[in-house]
Amino acid sequence: MEKRILIGGSGGQGILFMGKVIASAAMMDGKEVTWFPSYGAEMRCGTANCAVVISDEQIGSPVFKYVDILVVFTEASLNKFTPRLNEDGYLLYDSSLITGSGSPGAIGVNVTTMARELGNTKAANMIMLGAMAAITGILKKENLLSAIEGDVSECMLQALSINKRAILKGYEIVENQESRYLRYRANT
Repeated sequence: MEKRILIGGSGGQGILFMGKVIASAAMMDGKEVTWFPSYGAEMRCGTANCAVVISDEQIGSPVFKYVDILVVFTEASLNKFTPRLNEDGYLLYDSSLITGSGSPGAIGVNVTTMARELGNTKAANMIMLGAMAAITGILKKENLLSAIEGDVSECMLQALSINKRAILKGYEIVENQESRYLRYRANT
């Protein structure tokens, strides 16, 4: 099994951190992992994306053209990266910020609105992470929560509680199929 994940958005949305947590959680499961962050020179509010490869076998390169799982937080990232999505791949987008994906099978998750309801819009990336993990089944919930605990920087320690709640909220909305937060576009 090899899964290629691409996360796109703007600086300040936690794109790189989300990729780092995915990589850490996959390593805890004994997988081979690459994490390849990319961001514009302007950082905050500039472009940001992160490529993660998870595999049962050694990974030849962190660079890839086609994506199995695409997660986007901005319209610009949606437009830029959707052509790289495999036909049977997953496309998840923040439906709080993006009106529609235009892609069959796309899954809109209202993460920014949910994060606001949790009390911190910066937790939108962790809600999306929980939802992505629940939908795709590629990461274990306990590994995600442990990966969050493993980041011991002062900034992340302050956000530990909200990040854990946000991951669990992402799982919860998928498991409960909460239509007010999830929007599936039919495969046609």
